[in-house]
Amino acid sequence: MTALHTISTIRDVESAHALEHPKVSLMQRAGDAVAEHALGMLRRRKSKRVLVLAGPGNNGGDAWVAADALRKAKMEVTVLALGEQQWKDAAAKKAYAAFSTTKDAVVKSWPKTQHFGVVVDGLFGIGVTKAPSGAFADVIRHCNALRAVGHCTVLAIDVPSGLNADTGVAFDPAIEADETITFIGAKTGLFTADGIDHAGYVSVNALGTTLPTSSGSLLAHADVLPLVPARRANTHKGSYGNVGIIGGTEGMTGAAVLAARAALHMGPGKVFMGLFDKDRPAFDVLHPEIMVRDAKLLAKDESITAFAIGMGMGETGAASLLAVLSLDRPLVIDADAIAAIVSNPSIRTAFEAKKAESARPCLPFIFTPHPGEAAKLLGKTPAEIQANRPAAALVLADRFASVVVLKGAGTVIAHPDGHFVINTTGNAGMASGGTGDALSGMLGAFLAIGLGAWDAARLGVYLHGAAGDAALHHGMGPHGLTASDVIFEARSLLNSGLDHHHEDNTEE
Repeated sequence: MTALHTISTIRDVESAHALEHPKVSLMQRAGDAVAEHALGMLRRRKSKRVLVLAGPGNNGGDAWVAADALRKAKMEVTVLALGEQQWKDAAAKKAYAAFSTTKDAVVKSWPKTQHFGVVVDGLFGIGVTKAPSGAFADVIRHCNALRAVGHCTVLAIDVPSGLNADTGVAFDPAIEADETITFIGAKTGLFTADGIDHAGYVSVNALGTTLPTSSGSLLAHADVLPLVPARRANTHKGSYGNVGIIGGTEGMTGAAVLAARAALHMGPGKVFMGLFDKDRPAFDVLHPEIMVRDAKLLAKDESITAFAIGMGMGETGAASLLAVLSLDRPLVIDADAIAAIVSNPSIRTAFEAKKAESARPCLPFIFTPHPGEAAKLLGKTPAEIQANRPAAALVLADRFASVVVLKGAGTVIAHPDGHFVINTTGNAGMASGGTGDALSGMLGAFLAIGLGAWDAARLGVYLHGAAGDAALHHGMGPHGLTASDVIFEARSLLNSGLDHHHEDNTEE
C-alpha cells in the first residue's frame, strides 16, 4: 500500500531528518536519484542530450545536483537556469560551481536546439502557491509544446512545476511530465484532479527517511485482490443475494438497464430492475435473466438484499428512496437519488435518524456523486469541490456516515472514520454516458453478495477503472468507449483475478 502525504508532513520529515542527520544531504541523494532516473529515460530514447530546468529554490538545487551527475555520466547536459539561487545546501553549490566553468552549459533561455532526449523539470517544487509568470511561464509553455510534438520526454522532480502537491490542482501554465520522481513520500495531488495529466508515471524515493502513518493511500491491485468474492461449489443462487436496481423514468430507462446489466455480470444470485417508466418493457431482451418490476413496488420488497437507486430516476422517486431507507438494507445512492436528498427535507431527516439510531460508525451506504452532485450536497460549487477532492469526499463521508465515492480523475473513496483512498485505474475514455450507472450496478451487486460498504466500494471502483483500461488495451477507446464495453471487460477481469494490462501509476 502506497501511503499519501501532505506538504506539511513532508516538510516536517525533512526538518526532523536534518536535525537528526546534519551531515546527510537529502539534496545530494535526490539529485543522484533524478540523474539515475533520467539516464534510464535517455537510454530508452537512445539519446545523450538532456536539458535541465533549474529554478531558484530547493527543487532547483536538486536539478543542479542531477545535472552534475548526468555530466559525469558523459551525457550532453545543458542547464536552463532561472531566478536568483536561494539554496544553502553544499551539494547544490558544488554542482553549480562545476557548471560555471563549462562553456555554453548554462543558459537563460531555451536553447536553439529543440530536440532533447529528456527535459528535467526542476523549476518549482511543493512550495508553489501561484501561477508561474514571466520567463518561468514561457519556459513551461515551450516545454509542453515540444513534448506534445515528440521532441522530448519530460521528467519532473518531486512534483511538476505549477501543480499543487496537496490538491492536484494545476496552475496555468504547469509542466506536463511523462514521469515524475517524487521524494520522501507520495503526494496526494499527483494522483487526482489535474495531477494525473501532469505527473505521468510516478515513482517514489524515500531518500532514507521514515514517514509517519497517513490516513490516505493509493488503491492498487494488491489491495483489492483479496476482496474478490469466493464461490464454493456447494452453493445456490440464494447464497449470493438479490440486488434491486431502482431508476429509469420515461426517457431514462437505459440508465437503469445499464446498472442492472453491470450488476448481473458481477455474480449476484438474482437481479431485479425496478423502473418508473410506465411503458417499461416486460423484460430485458438482451439479458432476460434480469427481472423487471415496478420501481415503487420493488422499493418495498423485503426479499432484496441490497439496492442501488437513482440512475435515471428523475424527480418522482423520493418516496421510493424513503421506502428503501426504511428497509434498512445496504444501499448505493447515485444520481437523482442524490438530488432528492438535496431537495427533500424528509429524506435528509431520514438520514439523520439513521445516523442517530445506528451504533455503527459507518452505515451500509455508498454515495457515488460526481463533482457537481457533491457540490449540491455541500452547498458549494463544482470548482470548490475540485479544488480539494479528498477533503470534499471526507466531509461528505462524515456528514452522511457513509462511504463516499467522489468520481472523476483519481476517484476518491472516503470513509467516515477519516481514511481515504485514491483509485489508480481508469482512463479518459470512460468520460461517456452510462459508465457511472454501470459502476452503481457493480457496487450494488457486491453489497448484495455480502461485502461491506468500504470493501464493495474499493473493489467496485478499482474493477470498473481496470475494465476501462482493458477495453483501451483492446482498441475500444479512448474514443467511443461505452459503458457496455466496460461491463463485459469487468466480468472477465473479475474471473481472472483482476489480471489486466494496466500498471498502477506508482512504484516505490
